[in-house]
Amino acid sequence: MKAISVFKWQIPDNWDIDYFLYNLYCRGYIAVVNTDKFGIIPQHCGLGGYGVFYEPTYAIISNPLLSGILMPKIGIQTELIKLNHDYGGILDIINYYGDLMALSAETSGTNLLNCKLAYVFAAGSKAAAESFKKLYDEVASGEPMAVCDKALMNEDGKLGVQMFNQNLQQTYIAGDILSDMRKYEDEFLTMIGIPNANTDKKERLITDEVNSNNIEVKCLADEWLENLQASCNRVNAMFGTNIAVNYRFNDGKEVLSNEGNSISTRTL
Repeated sequence: MKAISVFKWQIPDNWDIDYFLYNLYCRGYIAVVNTDKFGIIPQHCGLGGYGVFYEPTYAIISNPLLSGILMPKIGIQTELIKLNHDYGGILDIINYYGDLMALSAETSGTNLLNCKLAYVFAAGSKAAAESFKKLYDEVASGEPMAVCDKALMNEDGKLGVQMFNQNLQQTYIAGDILSDMRKYEDEFLTMIGIPNANTDKKERLITDEVNSNNIEVKCLADEWLENLQASCNRVNAMFGTNIAVNYRFNDGKEVLSNEGNSISTRTL
């Protein structure tokens, strides 16, 4: 959803925006074809054939509501709206950073559990073990007073208990993991064209630091936009539609602060 949100689309009212966008971004392309029953519509498709530059020459459309399998020729009977030059989608980017963040979240949760201050009780019998469990439950639940049997005492008159993993601060790394998760998210935002600080600096950031990755942020997004706009122009020329796409915020331009420095809307 974050990747899809970078661009704002203008499409015909009879097109389903969810079907259109998820096919385009996940598969990488979608065909626009004129049908007798539904008019000009986008359709999920496969690709076939090859031209002189080894580009596909026709689309393969299979829809139970359309008669048979359609194989319209690209550039003559159909046009493709594609995201990348290689006809690929963005699921590789999504899965890569999603996997990293999922592993980080799992590691963080495991570390939080492992950093609990644990107590180890030495019990001479199963009955004593159950008594220790009940005693601990009472203490952990906040009971103002907990009573135990003298039989649970050692020869020195103390409970047979010791703390396990006493150095909690040394073993606590969940904070570092959460910081890494934020770095992964910033890297992902940079990949898909959403401005971000791209730093975990604790002190106050200066404008130049915030904007240090502006060009990197725009590179891939600009490439996507050029492909999409060129595709839209071809579709409009073939079918007389008025499909358009552009940056959602400020047409992808930077906002100027009062000091004249360039900062992103996300930073504001």
